[in-house]
Amino acid sequence: MSTHRQADDFDPPSPRKMFPQNARIDVHHHFFLDAQKKAKKNLEVGWRTPDENLPWKPQTSLAAMDKLGVQITILSPPAISSTSPGAENRTEVRQQNIYASQLCAAYPSRFGFFAGLPFLDDVKGSLEEIAFSLDVLGADGVALISSYGDGNSAKYVADDLYDPIWEELDRRHAVVFLHGAQTPSSTPYPHPWLGVPVSEVPNETYKAAAHLVVSGKKRRFHNVNIILAHLGGSTPFLAPRVAALSHYMGCPLTPGQIVEDFKSFYYETALSAHETTLTAMATFVPSDRLLFGTDFPAVSSKTAEWYTENLENYFAGRPLDLANIMRDNALRLFPNLGKSKDQCPSNGHQISASDQLHTGPCTVNL
Repeated sequence: MSTHRQADDFDPPSPRKMFPQNARIDVHHHFFLDAQKKAKKNLEVGWRTPDENLPWKPQTSLAAMDKLGVQITILSPPAISSTSPGAENRTEVRQQNIYASQLCAAYPSRFGFFAGLPFLDDVKGSLEEIAFSLDVLGADGVALISSYGDGNSAKYVADDLYDPIWEELDRRHAVVFLHGAQTPSSTPYPHPWLGVPVSEVPNETYKAAAHLVVSGKKRRFHNVNIILAHLGGSTPFLAPRVAALSHYMGCPLTPGQIVEDFKSFYYETALSAHETTLTAMATFVPSDRLLFGTDFPAVSSKTAEWYTENLENYFAGRPLDLANIMRDNALRLFPNLGKSKDQCPSNGHQISASDQLHTGPCTVNL
């Protein structure tokens, strides 16, 4: 990859000139570099990725984006946690991030990316990956999952052990994409059609958001802009419950402060846009807190299209709100989106030879 230029070495066009008025920006779009690993995880959690999307390749996403009217997507790794920290986990994450940056360099007007981090218990490795991904690769933000580990050893993202990571993200005013973990529950999912991604993942997102709020971390690290996947799962419905009962149980924040902090998240629409959920969100946060997402390629383009039509129909009489959700809110949150990564500040860093993409499961033709 070429040496990045400093930001003042170019005069970039206005973001709105780069994106047509009807362009859509998808902030929830995955990439799967290891089809076998993804298929194995699907069996564990009760999910079926569309056959046509595995093995995944960039052209799979580009074709779906064209069909859905999406100009650019912000890619993120699947919400699959390693079982433990270690050198192998660091290497896998580094390879994923380098691949994503190479894909963005090949298609700068079509892809951005959220960098993955190692298992968060590896605080040192996570801090190193934040610096490498944001300073060297030009990532648009960082992707986190709701918890790390299994069973009683699992830690949610607001755990005190992870404070140095949040401190660094706060210092950088970073954007975090927070997705519920695909961790099998201690009780089995009730039906083959109600696997973990259907019944558990949205609630994991809610639990992580609630943990950030009642622990005071959302308020403490207020410079971090956090996007909750799937409209925050059950967040808008359970936030008032948390406000009253967590305060009753000893949370020093007032009920009003708790609700206020829940409203400070961004919420994206993937697999969640329906009259019922959108009505709830409309009473909970203003439209400038909503972002468009599809969750492709975990679902088919047909499924993503159904939710997109729901979103358009709901906001048919409010074109400014719809434009904010589909495009403008993302442009405000990601001012460098759509620029070549060579145009982004790099603090003088370069990718070393040892950091080049290795052969193996992450080797995918662009």
